[in-house]
Amino acid sequence: MNFDSTRLQIVRINYMEQKKPYKISESAGTKYYCACGKSRNLPYCDGSHKGSAMQPYEVMIEADKTVSICGCGRSARMPFCDGAHKAAQ
Repeated sequence: MNFDSTRLQIVRINYMEQKKPYKISESAGTKYYCACGKSRNLPYCDGSHKGSAMQPYEVMIEADKTVSICGCGRSARMPFCDGAHKAAQ
């Protein structure tokens, strides 16, 4: 797959609604987090990316824990929050 990651980052920023992370208590197992920002069930993927080059972030949660999922689309550690939303405010 060949695509412009800068363009995808701009698209993701335009769609993301939150300016802070989604803090979620997750149980162990595979999770699919939205990469396009169009999901109606953020931060989870609902398939709204279909027909585009975007794919959800597939994450294996090894044990029950709380995770911080990026809500602004600027994290360098997607889908996890790295605090980049603080610089954007």
